[in-house]
Formats: sequence, C-alpha cells, structure tokens
Amino acid sequence: MNRIGCDIKDPGLADAGRQRIEWAWQEMPVLAELADRFGRLRPLQGVRMSGCLHITTETANLARTLKNAGAELVLCASNPLSTQDDVAAALVEHYAIPVYAIRGESTEAYYQHIDAALDHRPQITMDDGADLVSEMHRNRSELLAAMIGGTEETTTGVIRLRAMAKEGALKYPIIAVNDAMTKHLFDNRYGTGQSTLDGVIRATNILLAGKTFTVVGYGWCGRGIAMRAKGHGAKVIVTEVEPLRALEAAMEGYRVMPLSEAAAQSDFIVTATGDKHVVDKKHLEVMKDGCVLANSGHFNVEINIPALEKMSVKRHRPRPSVDEYILGDGRRLRLLAEGRLVNLAAAEGHPSAVMDMSFANQVLSAVYLAGQHKKLDNGVHNVPVEIDQEVAQLKLAAMGMRIDELTEEQARYLASWQEGT
Repeated sequence: MNRIGCDIKDPGLADAGRQRIEWAWQEMPVLAELADRFGRLRPLQGVRMSGCLHITTETANLARTLKNAGAELVLCASNPLSTQDDVAAALVEHYAIPVYAIRGESTEAYYQHIDAALDHRPQITMDDGADLVSEMHRNRSELLAAMIGGTEETTTGVIRLRAMAKEGALKYPIIAVNDAMTKHLFDNRYGTGQSTLDGVIRATNILLAGKTFTVVGYGWCGRGIAMRAKGHGAKVIVTEVEPLRALEAAMEGYRVMPLSEAAAQSDFIVTATGDKHVVDKKHLEVMKDGCVLANSGHFNVEINIPALEKMSVKRHRPRPSVDEYILGDGRRLRLLAEGRLVNLAAAEGHPSAVMDMSFANQVLSAVYLAGQHKKLDNGVHNVPVEIDQEVAQLKLAAMGMRIDELTEEQARYLASWQEGT
C-alpha cells in the first residue's frame, strides 16, 4: 500500500505510465483548456467524486482535470480487463489520486474495488456502465442522502439508468454524457470504429480485406465499426432489430440480413448492441469454421459464452487475447478478449483526440451538477445544449478552424414566422 489509499498492481510502473499519460495529453487540448480555466475558478472545490471508469491514459487526464477543478477524486475500474496497470500506478504515485484497479482482477476483487470507491462517500459519481450507481442503490443506500448527482459515459449504462428511473428506483439525477452530440457522433462512431478494429487486428493479426465481417447492431458504435471494416476491404454485413437502422445500413451499401443467415458465412462477427445474448446458441451452431467473435459493447453478455463453453470439447489460447473453442463437430470458434470490450481488453481503447470531447463533457457536466443539481429531478437528463456547443467550439478552435456566425437579420428571420415567399 502507498501513502494514499489504493490497490494497484505495481507502483514501479508509475514512470512509464506518466510518460504515456503525457503523450495522450498532447491530443487533448479541450481538456487542457478546461484544466487551466477550472484550475483558477475551482468550481468543484471540496466535492467528493468517485469514478468507475476504464483506467486508461485518457481517463488519467480526465482525473487530472477534475482534480485541478478542486474535486476530491477516487477511481476504480469499470471493467476487469481494461485497466492499464502503469496508468493506475502513475495516478497514485505522481498525481496522488487513489485508484483501486488491477488488470485481470477477479469479479470479487472488481466489486471490492467498487466498494472502496463508495467508501469515499461520493457526492458525484462518474460511471462507465452504471455499476457504481447500481451498487450504491443496492448495497450502500445510506450514501444516497448526500448525493448531488452523477454522469454516465456509455450506452449500456444509460439503458440501465433509464430502466431504474422508469421503475422509480433512481434516487439522484444523472446526466447521460453518452447522449451528447459531441460524444456519440464522434466518440462512439470514430473512436469505437477505430479502436474496435485495432483490438481485432492486434488480437488476431488476420487480414480483413476480402473477409466477410458482420456487425451486430447499427447504432453509432456499429456505424463506426462497419465504416472502418469496409475501409479495410472487408465485405460487411449488418444485422439489426430496428427497421430504421437496418434501412440506413442498406442505404449505406451494406448487406442486411438476420444473424442466423450471416453467421454461416462470416469470418468475423462483432457485437455492439448493449443487449444480452445477441449471439446465441442457434448462431453458434451454424457458424463457419474459424469464425472470430468479438464484443464492443460494455458488458461481456452480448455473446452467449456459457452456451459456447457447453458446445465445446476443448479450449486453448493460441494468442494472448484469443480463446479458440473446438466444438464436437471439429469446428473452431475464436473468442476475443473473453467476450469483454475488445477495444480496451485487446488494445488501448479510443484515441485521445475523441476522448478529449467526451471527457470535456464529463467535466462540464460535473460542474453543472455542482451548481444546478437542486433544480434537477431524480432521473436521467440530457447534457445541456450549451455544454455540447461549448465542447464543439473548443475542439474547432483547437483544430485551428473557424466557422460563420448568423447575422442579426438571419437570426431574426429564423425566429419569426411572418415573412414568407
């Protein structure tokens, strides 16, 4: 144990982690602007925050910015395989931010770390999958009275929180950072698109060009994955349950069909739905020999792994992030990263430049909650439009781009109804 509370793999990794954090910082100019501004204003002074997030270089820079703003922050992992141990060490040793996260930790340790983060008695939670919020509501309800609010980063987490709110179970306001335009249009599409393909390629080193690549789910993440797979020369199939999304995929030139048909011809199948067992036993039964299975959703439930295990007679690990299951009929199905987020478990997650916008939304939403939480009911709220606009403006400025402004005449015209043809 170190001088501050933590549970990390090796403090000796701290210097290497610090170098990578600083490297990522160079691609995060919006956060840098906010760190400078809030370092002077200190809008989160003394506010206790707990974050259940992927412990990556980008998250480290979010944590630095929140600390600059005055927050008293504790972090734990939001996925057992996404922690970068050198980053966790650097946060503790160089930035004095308590971290409870070890890559590959057991499920028991994972929830012990969440409990440690809740021992901080947070007033604001920052979640990536809603595990922190749900654990507080289930097992640490004595903490609810002090809550100001929370933020949620993922589609999966927002789905869970909206279910809680619908049942009247959610006891404090949550801002759905995932649904900000500067989050899902860029992070989910360009970030997930690039990082998912990065994870698949690092794990397998199999050429994508000419292969049949099926994307399960055509939300913003699925759009990005399909786009990048197509760019690699793959023949892309999209499967969907929503007709509008399926129609959009067809209009983009992808083949659209049920997964039961796609599974028989796919070399790769990647899930991005936020739902359970979208790849099920009936799909596993018809998959071609050598099919690679990967998940880009938050939890490892999208692929029915128990069914895969029951169908297999042997399993081995030919590469670090690949488990090859041998079925009774001799077919081989290859599961990447134990069915967890392939972009973080087999690669490094999203590029810093897109996380710059997502995490700027996190910081600005936390500041908004600190000042406005009394006006918010216990439900899931959108990121205020002015925050979304500010993040976009800051990003454009950092990229050296300027845009036009409405003239007074144009603004009046858009606000009136009298003038016509």
